[in-house]
Formats: sequence, structure tokens, C-alpha cells
Amino acid sequence: MAAEKTFKSALVIIPPPSLWEPIQALRRRYDRKFRRWMPHVTLLYPFRPREQLPNILPLLDALCSQLSPFVLCLRECRLFRHGPTSHTLWLSPEPAEPIITLYQRLLEIFPDCTEQGRYPTGFTPHLSIGQYYGPTAEAERLRQELSHQWQPICFCVDALTIIARDDPPDDVFSPVAVLPFGRPTQELQKCIGGSAG
Repeated sequence: MAAEKTFKSALVIIPPPSLWEPIQALRRRYDRKFRRWMPHVTLLYPFRPREQLPNILPLLDALCSQLSPFVLCLRECRLFRHGPTSHTLWLSPEPAEPIITLYQRLLEIFPDCTEQGRYPTGFTPHLSIGQYYGPTAEAERLRQELSHQWQPICFCVDALTIIARDDPPDDVFSPVAVLPFGRPTQELQKCIGGSAG
């Protein structure tokens, strides 16, 4: 079967729902995509159509069985500048290295799914919280304000999630497959409770 991609599915990291509310409080104010997406860090998007899941799940299971959990902390608000008056506000997942390594391993399986790395800075792990349309100086002031108010959130990444949506009006993404990591480590001890750090 030929490789296909669709904007109706994605491979993502999703923070635990118990930690969503501070993120959602910002997204309600600033993110026009609030209804469609849950809080997430995108790895591959667009991704494979839902009907191809039986073919790709064994590949992802094999990868995830080799992975160990790791801790991510959403520490500060940053800014992507898309043009003179177009910006994306995002939370920075730290450390970025485990996500970048994971992205590179995923590209070995899905070498055509390179959209998230087609930027001048390459693949930048991020959790989007909104858009700002206006001069960059104003966007930067907002970023600084949000960073000052933000309380860092830490959580354990111990699975990848495939999410998918239908056509409007049923166009809200929801999980269709959760792929747990297979190598428990001492990192799990740090993950219990998802405390802020």
C-alpha cells in the first residue's frame, strides 16, 4: 500500500489531562484552534490515514517497546515569528533532546513525514498555546508577560498517541491509539504525580 498522509491524523505527545487546566486557561484566551486540538507536542503531522493503522501500529509498537520514559517540563513561553504581524505563542518542553531524538527515529519509519522539520530552525519541540497578530514588539511583550505568570509543569512521557478527527462538524481530534513505552526506568519515580518543577 502506498504511503499516504492526511491532516486528519497526527502522532503526538499528550500531557496528562490532570495537568491541562493551566495550559487550557491560556489556550482559551489565545488559541483559535482550542476546540479542535487538545494540549499536545506534535511529532508527525500530517500523518497516516486512520484506515492504515493496522499496517503502522506494529511498526510503532516495535519502536516504543525500545523506549524508556522521560520527564518533560513546560518551563517558559516562547514565540515563533511567521511574518511581520503573525506569531505563534508556545510553551517550551525541556529538555528538548529526547523529543528531537524520538522525532529522528520516527522519520526512519516514516521518511515522508518531514513537515514538522521544514523550518529554518529545523524541528523545534513545542506546545502551542495561541496566535498573536500584530507587531513583533507587541507579541514579545505578551510573551514576556505570559512567561512571568507561568508556573512550570513537569510530567512523564511514557507513551505516544495517534489522534484523528473526522470532517466538520465532527472535526475534534481524539486519541485512536496509545503506544506505551516498553522500558521502565528510574525516571518513572520522578514522574509520579506530575509535580511542577
